[in-house]
Parts: sequence; structure tokens; C-alpha cells
Amino acid sequence: MDLSELRKEYATHGLSRDELLDSPLAQFKVWFDQAKASGITEPNAMVLSTVKEGGSPLSRTVLLKSADERGLAFYTNYNSNKGRNLAQDPRASLLFPWFALERQIHINGSVIKTSETESDAYFARRPYGSQLGAWVSEQSETIPDRMQLEHLLEEFKKKYPEGKVPRPPHWGGFILIPESFEFWQGRLNRLHDRFIYTKSQGNWAISRLSP
Repeated sequence: MDLSELRKEYATHGLSRDELLDSPLAQFKVWFDQAKASGITEPNAMVLSTVKEGGSPLSRTVLLKSADERGLAFYTNYNSNKGRNLAQDPRASLLFPWFALERQIHINGSVIKTSETESDAYFARRPYGSQLGAWVSEQSETIPDRMQLEHLLEEFKKKYPEGKVPRPPHWGGFILIPESFEFWQGRLNRLHDRFIYTKSQGNWAISRLSP
């Protein structure tokens, strides 16, 4: 399959240093709000990359559920591939691929688990079906067919009525504590604008990167 002629020129926006806020989190929120306002489907969808045992990378898409001064939070089954990866190596990266805006944000750092209280509070706000799904799915494990999931779903509906679903002990959140943020804006001739925020003695330093 030859895709050498499949290409797109980026000419919608540019990005200059004087546009950037001093705080990468504040800058992230500006771009996130713009992505949300643009009508992008699930602007909080992000590619999470982790490190498998042996050092190989593994990526998948998850949903950002909060962003504050502590970091960026998402929730998952702790027994899943990503949960096991992060338990043995907390290093991770996030990528927001907002191609409709010709933008990307790359965030690198390490994760910690959310508190039991935080996980309980978020789980209680999930839709009933999603709460049951957290019990039904042994995420990343091999199953014989979809009928197993449907059968288990009916069993858990009987066990836990709506409004009475406890959080599974193997389910909760992670917070990625950022060590760097990179803001990428597509430009003509592949001469993209890239700025990286890195921590230096407790403060954020901003540098332009060559495309």
C-alpha cells in the first residue's frame, strides 16, 4: 500500500512565543476550550502511552476526566494492560491529536493513583451502564465471545440496581504529573511551530523546537 502521495498542507494558524501563557496548564485549558468549541468529537480523547515489561511501548486512547495543578486524570481498570504497565513503571505520555485544528499537545510525566475518595466520587457520577461495565469487563483478558459480556451484564443488573452500584476495588484513577508540555501547530512546508514547557527549579521554561 503506497501512501506517499497522501498529504495535507497545514495553513490555518501559526503559533508565536508571545501568544503562550506562562503556565502550561493555563495554555492547555485555552487550547482545550477552543477544541471543545470547534465541535471536535470527544476533545478529551487522548493517546496514553505506557512502558511494558521489557521496555516496549504500548499505546491506547483514553478520556481525560480532569486537569488541575496536580496533573491530568483518567480512570481505568487497574488490572488492565495499562494498569499493570503503570504499576511496574509509572512513566507515561499523553497525546491530544486535534488534527481538525492542525494542533497536537504532547505531555510527558509520571503517574500516581487517585485517592479512594476521588475514585469513589467519580465512579458515582458515571452512567449506570458504565458502572456495571466496570464490573463486567476483565479488561485486556481473553474471552470466548460477546455473549459472555451480555450474560454477565444481566447478572450484575440483578445484583446491583441503579443507584446502588459500588466501585469495584480494581477500578480507579491515575493522575499524570507533567514534566513537560509540547504545543504543536501545523504550518506550511512542514515547518511547524513547536514550543515545549519544561520544569526548571520549580518554574516552567519555554523553548521553541525545530520542526
